[in-house]
Amino acid sequence: MIKNVLIAAILAFGFAATSLAAVVYVQVGPPTAIVETAPARPGSGYVWVGGYYRWDGARYRWVHGAWVRHAGAWCEGHWRHVHGSGWYWVPGHWC
Repeated sequence: MIKNVLIAAILAFGFAATSLAAVVYVQVGPPTAIVETAPARPGSGYVWVGGYYRWDGARYRWVHGAWVRHAGAWCEGHWRHVHGSGWYWVPGHWC
């Protein structure tokens, strides 16, 4: 239970921080996403938030998916390409 609350808090903070930050363009496209198999759902009311590649300023790093207790549905984040500028991250959100 504490682990799930901690994961939810980290995810929420990461999304809030990402939404407040300026858009950062990366000149190299992200690797193909890793296909993760979600472990068994820990209980009712949990939604799988899939893994994704984040840019750390020097390279892409994989962030593993996690089960998060939430009543809504999760819209996955994705990398978007802008011709002439590069790639930028569009964060996932509760939809």
